[in-house]
Formats: sequence, C-alpha cells, structure tokens
Amino acid sequence: MNAHRRQLISLAHPVYFSLLASVAAGIINTVWVSRLGGPAVAAVAVATTTENVLLGIALVFGSGTTVLVAHARGAGNPAAVRAAVRGGWALYALVTPVVIALGLLLREPLARVVLGGDGPAVPLATAYFAIALPGIAVFFAQTLLDGILKGAGDTRTPMRLALLANGLILVADPFAIHLYGVQGAAATTVLCRCVALGAGLLALRRNALLREAARFPAPFSPRRTLATGLPMAADFTVRQTGALALVAIVARLGVTAVAAYSIAYKVLYVATMAFYAVRQAAAIHTAHTRGAGHDERRAIGRQAVLVSGTAGLTAAVLLAVSAPWVMAAFGAGPEVAHQGVLFLRSVGPYLVLMACFIALGGVFEGSGGAPLLLRVTLLGTAVQLPLAYALSGLGLPGVCLALALAMALQCGLLGWRAARQEGSGVSLVRAA
Repeated sequence: MNAHRRQLISLAHPVYFSLLASVAAGIINTVWVSRLGGPAVAAVAVATTTENVLLGIALVFGSGTTVLVAHARGAGNPAAVRAAVRGGWALYALVTPVVIALGLLLREPLARVVLGGDGPAVPLATAYFAIALPGIAVFFAQTLLDGILKGAGDTRTPMRLALLANGLILVADPFAIHLYGVQGAAATTVLCRCVALGAGLLALRRNALLREAARFPAPFSPRRTLATGLPMAADFTVRQTGALALVAIVARLGVTAVAAYSIAYKVLYVATMAFYAVRQAAAIHTAHTRGAGHDERRAIGRQAVLVSGTAGLTAAVLLAVSAPWVMAAFGAGPEVAHQGVLFLRSVGPYLVLMACFIALGGVFEGSGGAPLLLRVTLLGTAVQLPLAYALSGLGLPGVCLALALAMALQCGLLGWRAARQEGSGVSLVRAA
C-alpha cells in the first residue's frame, strides 16, 4: 500500500469512529427524551442544533491549533509547538466567556424565535440552555484539546475520549432523564464531558512532543490561531447555513418530501463523516510534510481523493441498493419511504464528488490554502441554492442534480487551482 495512503487511513479511521460515536449518542439521547413527549424533543432539538452552530466558533481555535501544531511538528520546532498550543488556549479564554454570557442572556428569546412562539417547549428549552450553555466551556475545551492532540499526530486519543464521553452519556442518560427531565439530559452531557476532558488533560501531559515543547518559552498570542482557524470555521458555517437553506427549498415540495429528506440526510452522515475524517487526516499529514515540496503535496492529494472517493462510491452503491430497507428501518410511511428511496438512489453522484472535494480540501487546509477553499465553498453554495430552487420542480431527484452540479463546479475549481499552482511552482500558502 502507498505510504501516504497508509498514513491517511491510520489518521482518519479514529476520527471517523469518534464522529460516529457522537452521532449515535445524539440519536439514542433523542430516543430517551422522546418518552417525555413532543415538547421535550423539540426543546432538546433546539439546544443541540444551537450547539452544532457553536461548533463553528470552536473550530476557529480547534482547527487552527491543529494545523499550527502540525506545521511546527513537521518543522521539528518545539518552541513553535508550544506557541501554537498557548495561542489556542489564549483564544479559547477570550472567546468562551463571551459566547456563554451572550447565550445565557439570549436563551429565552432564542428558544421563542426558533420554536415559533410561547408553546410548552419554550420553558423546557430555556431550562436546558441554563445548564448546557455554561457547559459550552467544557465542549470548547474538549474541541481544543482534540485539536492539539491531532496536530501532534495522535488521532486515537480523541477517539477514545469521544467513546468515553458518549459511552457515559448513554449509560447515565436514562436515569437522569427519568429523574430530572430535559435538565437531566443537559446535566448528564456536561458531567460526562467533564470526565472525558479530565482524561484528555492527562493525555496532554503524557504526550512526548508536548512535554518536550513545554520546556521552551513561547508567547500567549492568539492572532496566528485566529488567522489560521477562521477560514476553516467559516467554511463549516457556510456549509451548515447552506444545508439549512436547502431544507427551506425542499419544503416547497411538501411535508412528505421534507420528512423523506430529513431521514435520508441523517443516513448520509454515516458516509459524509468518513469524508471529513479523511479531510482532517489530509490536513494533518500535509502539515507534517509541509517542507517536502509540491510533489509531496500532490501525492497526498491524490491518495486523499482516492481514499475518500472510494468511500463515497461504496456509500453510493450501498445506499442505492439498500434504500428501501433503510427507510423502513426509520419507520417511514409508504409515501415518505418512496420519496426517501428516490433521494438515496439519486444522491450517488453528489456523494462521490463531495468525497473528492472534501478530501482535497484537507490538503489545502494543511498547506495554508484555507482562504482559497472558503472562496470556492462560498461560490459553490451561491450556485447550489438557486439551482436547487430551479430544479426542485423535478422533485427530490432535481435537488440531487443541483447538489451534484454545484459540487462538480467546486471540484473543478479546486482541482484547476491546485494544478495551476503546482504547475507554476507557487505555494498554496502564498497564493491563498
């Protein structure tokens, strides 16, 4: 097996399983909360969706620190490793109190706006926020800690920490929810994350690279972390916003289409998380080999696209074959199941193209080209939404066609730019 491919798979598979554990815990948590009734489910859904949005903020210092630590490790510069770590913690300390304070201040108006009035779910969501928002400090710290370890080349420890936290949540949630309702769900999540964070801090102290780096003086400067992480966080936020806007476009097709789309999109997470795992692996590996030259980056890019593209093609085939059974497993009615099967059998080209784009994006992130990647994502989203609106008359297959065409444009632009820069000998860092 190609050395780059072997390294990418070694880095990516722990990331994938940690992402999968988080999604599985979220689904099972929703099942337990559903026993409290519809308002409780709506309240927790609002809170967890808000946390997904806040993840975009955490990625500023989480992903930024990953890339900077990986660069310093690749350059064999322990002082730069420590500077990157301290910069990440400094930015965390600046951002986190502001996010928590604003969240607590606006928690009730936010719940009302999202839930559309003063229904029974509003006080439940507000009560959940009262516990979950201070817990954002733990969530953000865990994101940064994972970023530091990944930058140091250790993706297995973050996987173990995710399995620990989510495993504890799965065990404790039924009891906490039975005794304290939605507030019990919030408290369990925060407390179990605290346990994982404590274990992660011990892992940081034991990491050989970080122990060596701790002996060198370094400033508490968050500027480089902010400059590095902001484009990556913005890319994530743009994609989340585009996905939300796409739901509104699908809503034009009726409630049945929305229900089918919602179920099918959850199923797609199993595949798309693999693409993002390869992306993280490609960013880390590229940063570690940053001084190796253009040929090395091109080789990493090819292998990343091969690994992720293979995963995308496999997922497309499996979903096309198993679509009826997948929809049945979610208890979808005949009409919803029919629409969901159409979507899952039409989304294959988009999945394969997305896999290639996401993976190649990791090479850009690892070599300092995240601003360029953000511009391509912005353009792709700007094309995708009106195209989906125009083709929605064809139903969900039309939406899938719009997704595939917009992603083909993004793949073409990113591949062309990479080939142009490599051919001219211009580094991604300077070009971005």
